[in-house]
Amino acid sequence: MTTNTHVEVRRGAYHDSVTLMQVSREVAAVDGVSAAQVAMGTELNIDVLRGMDFDVPANTGPNDLVVALRVDSDEARDAALARLEEALAPSGGGGGLGGSEPAPRTVASAARRGPEPATLALVSVPGPHAFTEALSALQAGLSVLVFSDNVPVAAEIRLKDEAAERGLLVMGPDCGTAVVAGVGLGFANAVRPGPVGLVAASGTGAQQVMCMLDTAGVGVSHCLGVGGRDLSAAVAGRATRAALALLDDDPATELIVLVSKPPDPDVASQIKEYAEQLATPVQLALLGPGQPDLTAAARRAVETVGVTWADPWSWEKQPWQGQPGDGQPRPAAGGALRGLFAGGTLCDEAMVIASAALGEIRSNIPLHLDWALGSDLRSDGHLMVDFGDDSLTGGRAHPMIDQRTRLDRIADEAADPSCGVLLLDVVLGHGAHPDPASELAPALAQAKATARDDGRDVAVVVSLCAAVDDPQDARKQAEALHEAGASIFLSNAAAARHAVELVIGVR
Repeated sequence: MTTNTHVEVRRGAYHDSVTLMQVSREVAAVDGVSAAQVAMGTELNIDVLRGMDFDVPANTGPNDLVVALRVDSDEARDAALARLEEALAPSGGGGGLGGSEPAPRTVASAARRGPEPATLALVSVPGPHAFTEALSALQAGLSVLVFSDNVPVAAEIRLKDEAAERGLLVMGPDCGTAVVAGVGLGFANAVRPGPVGLVAASGTGAQQVMCMLDTAGVGVSHCLGVGGRDLSAAVAGRATRAALALLDDDPATELIVLVSKPPDPDVASQIKEYAEQLATPVQLALLGPGQPDLTAAARRAVETVGVTWADPWSWEKQPWQGQPGDGQPRPAAGGALRGLFAGGTLCDEAMVIASAALGEIRSNIPLHLDWALGSDLRSDGHLMVDFGDDSLTGGRAHPMIDQRTRLDRIADEAADPSCGVLLLDVVLGHGAHPDPASELAPALAQAKATARDDGRDVAVVVSLCAAVDDPQDARKQAEALHEAGASIFLSNAAAARHAVELVIGVR
């Protein structure tokens, strides 16, 4: 089979990084395309493209759009380019043609458009450029959601101090999730409106809590993400205080839940004291050893607003395809637990639960520094990898959009005789992959077949983070994954506990 590369540079054709992540995935799905990367010509993106053996012109700049394809025919190239044009086509409005108003070129000019003044800007540009755009938005009088990752801590502190001086809020950097007045931003589940407001130094942790509330029939007033580093010692809760104050002033919010990946203990103590001074009750869901998990935090919130809690549904029994007849799952083979996560906070929660029973869990986001994985992200023992960590997403789409890195790792773990249980999260909602099970189910079925061929069994446990009305249809996703051999849990904590029980042979 002949393989051809196609590289073109479109000068001055700017598109935001979230759009281009989705476009790259859509183009890569065209028949005959083995690789597709559509990205702005930043230094980092050019390095990634050249690492993929694409020849990018030397004069390409950060305001230029680079289209790089590897195809097996001219027909595949043409089909990919046609799909690219469809994906990039504006959904409506004008760009200066036919007398229509030209598109704004600055945050300040965009804020002045429309019948009412804007109050919030969403910044989604490569990390090195995010500070400039976010600062411009603040100076234009806008609060900012910084979706961009790889923003230096010093820049984050400067932005949040600037926001405090102006009475504004900075959500992020690396704020993957927010819901403001019913509008989902970033990766957002389709949750109903209601009395619970969230402040979240976490992305998928906030999604997990919102989905647990949604499953119980409780809605959300707002979810204000503040970035995963906000409760670190360096950032010291700057945006958390501002977000708590905003929700305290909101008449639609009857209860506030503060969600965070493991925080700095001193900062957590200071935030707790601040929260106790507010008129609106605040419940803390701060992950860490000895702390309640996110499902327990959601239950407490549900019961506080007067709704009866019911445990989230699950399919615990794995279909066993190797011994037809009795319908019983094969006993777990033991072996090491391997967690392959797209969500950092879900990975944190699973590690806290698993380490209490199994001891050391190696990771690229370790609970203890001496549990850190090496650069190859491998270990003979228990491990959990956050594939959405900043160090692994530079120049590529987040694994909630592009699953290829996890798909490859699933195959690797299935071939490893030390692997006994695979644990992974699948996060649904707007912005995420439109049908993750279509790729994951075949990969999981093949993983189990690979292990069977070697005389082993690999148990598969999936944490499905989903709301009732998410566009991917949670039940449909669960059915496909269950048929592939996975046990499915809407609660990430329950999934982690089930995986641990399989490892130690309780089930």
